[in-house]
Amino acid sequence: MSATPTATTADATATERVQQHRRYLMCRPSHFTVSYSINPWMEPSRPTDTDLAVKQWQTLYDTYIALGHEIELIDPLEGLPDMVYTANGGFVIDGIAYGPKFRFRERAAEAPAFIDWFAANGFEVAEPVEVNEGEGDFLLVGDTILAGTGFRSTGDSHREVGEVFSREVVSLTLTDPRFYHLDTAISVLDPVEGPSTGSGTGGVEKANIAYLPTAFDEKSQAILRERYPDAIRVSDADGAVFGLNSASDGKNVIISPRAVGFEAQLRERGYTPVMVDLSELLLGGGGIKCCTLELRGGSR
Repeated sequence: MSATPTATTADATATERVQQHRRYLMCRPSHFTVSYSINPWMEPSRPTDTDLAVKQWQTLYDTYIALGHEIELIDPLEGLPDMVYTANGGFVIDGIAYGPKFRFRERAAEAPAFIDWFAANGFEVAEPVEVNEGEGDFLLVGDTILAGTGFRSTGDSHREVGEVFSREVVSLTLTDPRFYHLDTAISVLDPVEGPSTGSGTGGVEKANIAYLPTAFDEKSQAILRERYPDAIRVSDADGAVFGLNSASDGKNVIISPRAVGFEAQLRERGYTPVMVDLSELLLGGGGIKCCTLELRGGSR
């Protein structure tokens, strides 16, 4: 049963959201196509339009720039059509980049490309031992790392990522194959938590999330209810259009235009939804967040 609670009066009134400056890594989908299937969204028999994919991706890029964010680019490599989904290319906190180790051989060659990029751009690289798909399955909420498993990243990678970053890791199990990465079922709405330390704008007292309850097993749902009682719980309909595969700067939340219920929920909480259509890239099983890797720290 889907859960779409109505925001309380306290939620819906006068919450002034503060935009946080963000830095992202993206990759132009110059070689985008669907020539194999490693998730339920990929159907090689369905035609894809590379030019349209590039055009939609460019709109996302331009949106980030217009909002004042910084974008770094990694060069797309021929034969690696999924490089556009940079969120899977690592997990970066405080200038340390934990590299990916992809489950499927079709994406394996992406890992050294991302690791080399991190090393060349001032990040300290932590080479992975365990199978993990970067920020696809690791989300930073305040000081806590939410970590997904069930389809891609293994449970052992949760231990490893905790050791790399010396942070609490909360494991969550995904059960619906449509939502094979954590970032398809959870959106981090507040990228900065706590008062300013002098190095930037302070964030909210407690970072919040939006999530799709039915994407998780019962134990994980209970964890999310307990830890994030004020979270936005989206409907199955909004989850199914990758509504939660979104990016937030604390005020502006870039979402799919088809996630109309989620759009209304965000407005009730004081966020500003910004609609960007990545329908062509969804044919490869990725959306806005998949195309966006957060770069926290580093030399720039």
